[in-house]
Amino acid sequence: MIGSIHRTMEKIVELELGTILDVTPEGFERFDRKLLEGSDHPVLTCRGPGEDVDCPLLADGQCEKVQQAHGIVFKLDLDEEEHRLILREYKRTLPEDAPIGAAVELGQAEQYAELLEGVHVWIHQPTAAELDGFAALVEAADRGR
Repeated sequence: MIGSIHRTMEKIVELELGTILDVTPEGFERFDRKLLEGSDHPVLTCRGPGEDVDCPLLADGQCEKVQQAHGIVFKLDLDEEEHRLILREYKRTLPEDAPIGAAVELGQAEQYAELLEGVHVWIHQPTAAELDGFAALVEAADRGR
């Protein structure tokens, strides 16, 4: 009986999918949240830093949403120094196997190649298939932990 309960609990834990953080500042075309949620992963949203909003990751060195994230998709303008700093903090803060996906402007993939090393890069708005593939990467990383 206890062994059966233990196996059932293991299956429940195994089925829980990690949270994906969608970081898309105001003024940018947003990722389709329904596509991300369609993969059964919980999705948190952050609109990023703005004129009246500081990024807690940069201001305080930690962010509750980033701490909950098992993967991050973002559309930040890497020509903005603050956005490059945020990406560096994601890479520093997240586990090494946690996927990060970035939709960047044309030319930024080459210009910021070193910063984008290890990041899944799209130079267009990701398609449903690409976001589904990203969600699968998050799930694979979770299973590997």
